[in-house]
Amino acid sequence: MIPLHDPTVRGFASDNAAGMHPEVLAALGSANGGHVASYGGDPYTAALRESLRGHFGPDVVSAVVLTGTGANVTALQALTSRWESVLSSDQAHVLHDEAGGLEHVGGTKVTALPTRDGLVDPGDVEPAVRSADNPMRAPVGVLTLTQSSELGTAYSLEHLRDLVRVCHGLGVKVHVDGARLSNAAVSLGVGLGETTTALGVDAVSLGGTKNGGGFAEVVVVRDPSVAPGLARLVKPSMQQSSKTRFVSAQLLALFGGDLWQRTASAANAAATRLAGAVTAAGVRVTRPVQANAVFAELPPAVAARAAARVPFHVWDTAYSATGVEVRLVTSFDTTDDDVDGLAAVLAEELARGAVRA
Repeated sequence: MIPLHDPTVRGFASDNAAGMHPEVLAALGSANGGHVASYGGDPYTAALRESLRGHFGPDVVSAVVLTGTGANVTALQALTSRWESVLSSDQAHVLHDEAGGLEHVGGTKVTALPTRDGLVDPGDVEPAVRSADNPMRAPVGVLTLTQSSELGTAYSLEHLRDLVRVCHGLGVKVHVDGARLSNAAVSLGVGLGETTTALGVDAVSLGGTKNGGGFAEVVVVRDPSVAPGLARLVKPSMQQSSKTRFVSAQLLALFGGDLWQRTASAANAAATRLAGAVTAAGVRVTRPVQANAVFAELPPAVAARAAARVPFHVWDTAYSATGVEVRLVTSFDTTDDDVDGLAAVLAEELARGAVRA
């Protein structure tokens, strides 16, 4: 088949824009051929299940799903009772970028907490939980956290431990949206379980798609008793693939060995290099760079012209009186030439001045 896209185009719009890692693509080919049991009854899903227990603990249960939104919706439904609500960051993907999926499919209200650089403060949790403990409101059942956050920051282990302690003390469960958990774990220098289940996190939406997979996500639950309906929710949430072996094979390629670390390390290193390169070009970085995203301020016209040359997204059009905030995301396959090329484009456009695009 002739490619319908230009494979020479490189950008920083999203790690979703990158292709599949060659080892993941090869795993799909290895899983092909012959007939095996469908709907998760295959050896790849069984092997993945054991691999995840090695990462997250011997008692965890897991459910292979197709999308990140599906992972969050499935996990949060499994953790909540029908009358409960979910607390999230005011930047959370589940709040802003999942088209109300949790509310639409699960019927569960989401309430936002204010954050600094996308990270929930433990001191804000108890007042929100107490205020919702009212017959006229939906009581809080779960706090969902994003690791790494939508703003490219990572919760420290101490920060997460404090959040889990506060939540569990209030009878609230903790979920981690781990679409970029690999990036956060590499940044912290720890394993996947060390930044989640080992701290008491009840469930994780573990992402593979943004880190070298193609369509590869899995829900991991620390203790089956906290989410007894998990297995029953995958199908009605429209996340059950009949040929599950092909999803599990991708995840097994990533998490069965060290590929998740290698891909996340490459993306994180590219982001660190990018932050230095754009700073040298005269651009102000606006957020801490702790995973694979760099946020920066640019004059609106400069941002428009530069993004037309090298794809990236404007994050906040009203960031300041003189500039917009842009998001630059690196991927497992981002090269030094990609980074240096964007920095050169930004320097050129800044030199042209902030004329109207």
